[in-house]
Amino acid sequence: MSRTGRHPLIAGTVITSLGTLASRLLGLLRERATSSLFGLAGKGVADALLFAFRIPNLFRQVFGEGALTASYLPVLTGHLENDPDKAHHLSSVVVTLLAAVLAALAAVGELLLGLVWLIWGDSPQVGLLVGLSAVMLPYVVLICLAAQLSTMLYAAGHFRVPALAPTVLNIVWLIAAWVGYEWFPEHQVTQAYLLAIGVIVSGVAQVAVHLPTLHRLGFRFEYNWSSAREGIVQIGRRMAPTFVGLSVLQINTFVNTLIAWGLASVAGGPQTISWLRDVKYPMQQGAVASLYFSDRLCDFTLGIVGLPVAVAIFPLLCRHADRGDHRQMGADMTLGLRLVLCLSIPAGVGLMLLARPITRLILEGGHFDPEDTVRVAWLINYYGAGIWANCAWPVVVRGFYALSDYRTPVRVCVWVVSLNLVLNLTLIWPLAETGLALSTTIATVVQLLILMAIFSRRQAPLNWHALAATSVRAILATTAMAGVVYLTLPYMPTSDTLVAKSTRVGVPVLLGAVTYCITYLLLGGRELGMLWSGKVED
Repeated sequence: MSRTGRHPLIAGTVITSLGTLASRLLGLLRERATSSLFGLAGKGVADALLFAFRIPNLFRQVFGEGALTASYLPVLTGHLENDPDKAHHLSSVVVTLLAAVLAALAAVGELLLGLVWLIWGDSPQVGLLVGLSAVMLPYVVLICLAAQLSTMLYAAGHFRVPALAPTVLNIVWLIAAWVGYEWFPEHQVTQAYLLAIGVIVSGVAQVAVHLPTLHRLGFRFEYNWSSAREGIVQIGRRMAPTFVGLSVLQINTFVNTLIAWGLASVAGGPQTISWLRDVKYPMQQGAVASLYFSDRLCDFTLGIVGLPVAVAIFPLLCRHADRGDHRQMGADMTLGLRLVLCLSIPAGVGLMLLARPITRLILEGGHFDPEDTVRVAWLINYYGAGIWANCAWPVVVRGFYALSDYRTPVRVCVWVVSLNLVLNLTLIWPLAETGLALSTTIATVVQLLILMAIFSRRQAPLNWHALAATSVRAILATTAMAGVVYLTLPYMPTSDTLVAKSTRVGVPVLLGAVTYCITYLLLGGRELGMLWSGKVED
């Protein structure tokens, strides 16, 4: 039986996915431009730039789009339904406090970077890393403000602008890369600083693009502390546990980056670690860049499958929680996970099968050579095995937060981060940087399975039969897809022309997608039809 009208989860997911798809396609062009300018190893410029960019990006993912949004959205949603004026007061106070706190943190960060430069600035690598970090650090303030403006639109049921806003960063980045290539073709350090300045410009623009829609929806700036105080207290109580629970993937990624930076040999420098009794470095220069590029390519799937479902489902789960409707919460959580599984399982396997052709198409060229392609492709294989878990865990975690259960994700997070660190320090010696990717995949799968079991047992019952049926259909259809892709690849052109590289990716993707969809539908899968029609079949 079908529900009448478009289900809000599917409608929000489709809008967010399409907007995110546009952003991620531009993001692939951005990574193409970056890899062409710097390659992987080179003079260490890529490692320094991408490590420096990780810092504000970590704040965005954890603080801006993670902990604060997860704490803020349930409170704001309740205010909008019951007292819109109070919602305006709350949003005004949140934005003001956020700007003040982040500006103070950025100022402290700049002072610390200055101290690091005074002590270790003689090292070219450290000096470049510190300089680029100092330029990009104010982006923390801008991007977190933009994330909270997006949250205000989510609470009002508008997803289009937040989905498209990230395209601004990609456009500005591409312009800065073009300027660097045309005006400073032999100066990689100058090119890196141009990109860093572009990041700041994009932050201002991302804040600005939200304002017209917010104004049209009636949001207005009215700083009223007494009216917003109760909501601020509620948000504050939820912030710390939410920060830990939602940040596990970002923490693991940042830990991977630190290890890759600290335990990689420098070209022309010592090849052994003196403080470990001259043990050979487990990784080579370029490990940070390899992790970044492979993570970005895998993140494409997360951005158009996992996060749109998580974004769309969160306001819906909050409303169910406010009404105490645990049965419907479990049903919608199951639906969200079914949508994620039917799309992410084939996407992960397809990415693994086409890791090298995709890397060649998107990244290879300029300073990014075939050896760099091999390094990134191996990492994609290890990350790809866990894409389905990466896409599903944000959905499950938001179920806990909608019910104000913050302790459970925190407890699981602590164990998972510890597991990831132990695996990192164990697997890097035989597997180099691919050991870091494998560690993250294992930790994410473990985290997801534990959280799903706890949520279903303690909070809202999941329909395990429906989840198992969806998974089995997806695996069988993916097997058929993989067979078609595997048989098609030997007949694809192998030359270095853009047309040949595009054909080697595009034809297998098209044939594989058609095979998967037909097989999935023949097996009785209904999730693809739901996404097309917007209606849910019970």
